[in-house]
Formats: sequence, C-alpha cells, structure tokens
Amino acid sequence: MIKISVITINYNDQKGLEKTISSVFSQNFDKFEFIVIDGGSKDGSKELIIKNSEKIDFWISESDTGVYNAMNKGIKAAKGEFIIFMNSGDTFCNEYVLSQVNYYLTPEFDIYYGDNYKIKPNSKYLKKYPEKLSFSFFYSSSLNHQSTFIRRKLFFDHFLYSENFKIISDWEFFIYTICKMNVPYKYLSIPIANYDFTGIFSLDKYKNLAKEERMQVLKKYFPLFVEDYVEVSELNSKRFQQIFHIKKFSFAWKLTRYFISIVLLFLPKFNRK
Repeated sequence: MIKISVITINYNDQKGLEKTISSVFSQNFDKFEFIVIDGGSKDGSKELIIKNSEKIDFWISESDTGVYNAMNKGIKAAKGEFIIFMNSGDTFCNEYVLSQVNYYLTPEFDIYYGDNYKIKPNSKYLKKYPEKLSFSFFYSSSLNHQSTFIRRKLFFDHFLYSENFKIISDWEFFIYTICKMNVPYKYLSIPIANYDFTGIFSLDKYKNLAKEERMQVLKKYFPLFVEDYVEVSELNSKRFQQIFHIKKFSFAWKLTRYFISIVLLFLPKFNRK
C-alpha cells in the first residue's frame, strides 16, 4: 500500500497549477500517487492536466460546489494511507520533502505537520508551529493542510470536510480530531511547503466570515468554552497585547499601574469573579 496521496485542487488557475505540478513531479521520491481535482476550469487548466496525465494517477475536471467539495472528491479518490493537499499555486519547499516525511510516517501517529513558508508578492517568511498543540493554539491559528499529512482513515472514522462552510472546514477537522478526540499527532521540525498567501480568503470580509464559522463549530463541539473563547478574543486584542508588552519593562509597567490605580478611584469597586 502506498503511504502518501498528494491532492491538488484547482479552478481557473492555470499558472498556479503548472507551478504545483512541476513541484510534485520534481520530488526525488516516486512511491506516492498524485491526484488533481479541477472544478471545470475554462482557462487552459484542463488541457494542462491532459498534457501531464501520464504522470497523474487520477484526475477529473467537472463543476463542483466549492473548495471543500473538491477536497472531499480528492479524499474519496485517494488510495494512500496519508493525504496532503498541495493546491494550485502551492509547492513543496524542495525535492526531498516526500522522501523525508515518508521516513517518519508510522502507525503511531495519525497527523503529521511541519512548517511552511508563507509567500506574498514581496515577502516570504517561515511559519513555525509548536511541538505541542492546544485549544488555545487553535483559537488564533490552525494547521495548514499544505504542510500536514493526515491519515486518510480519519476522514471516514469522523467526518469529511463540511461543505456548508466556505473557509474553516479544515480548522474544524483539526480542532475536533485533536482537541476533542485526542488523535495522536507529531510535529516534524522541517519546512514542508511554500504556501501561496495571496488568495481571496486573506481579505477582511473573509476574516469576519471565518470568525462566524468558527463560532458555529465551538457551539457545536465545545459549548462550555464559548464564553472563554470570547474573553480570549479580548485578551488577544491589540490593546491587551500592548499592555503585555509594557509589562516587560519594569519602569514603564510601574507608570502604567500608577495611572490605572488613579482611574480606578473614579470607577465603581471592582469585584473579582
């Protein structure tokens, strides 16, 4: 049985798809399958897939209902023990990634994740992940599917990506399996992917939608944490972060405490919960 299925989803992004295909083909490891799920593109993507079809194990080009519908098609078509999504525009960091990761994949862990480079037109920075994951980590972040290898069986033991959400279904899958079901995971301290960070989901209106969708997930799986989640949101605000920064400097912190004590004199008495 092959260990790794690389799944690429694409819709009208021929240039990005060409870059991703080239990266996958450049791997110095050949014991994996490559799956391409195209959403019925009209920009030449389908022709590009056909041109490279001899090296693609499975592909389709048909309309879908969105990103997660396409990803679920890839999961159902995959035969590998582990799945990684390398979507159009994303690439592996180097040609040795799959051979390196394959060495670590064992029955002991179900999710393996590494670091990634976030790529913008004028910048590139390495996003490093903690070795130990927690509920608070998923409050403000998530694992990137471009640098995460997921045991395919997990999707059928629990659930496929929700097609009702537009943005956070992969986050829902991770926070549920890791924080609620205690699925064993392992951090690989190596860069896995170059993540194309220029998509529409970086726009403010999608960030707000992501918050709304995340709250739906929390109410469903972690109802007792919803109030804490809101409080943590406040603690992560810019003002609170500035206060935490001031605390690092003793003199500035003394001045801040002094002014706060004066302000409190004019307010109703504070009662600790």
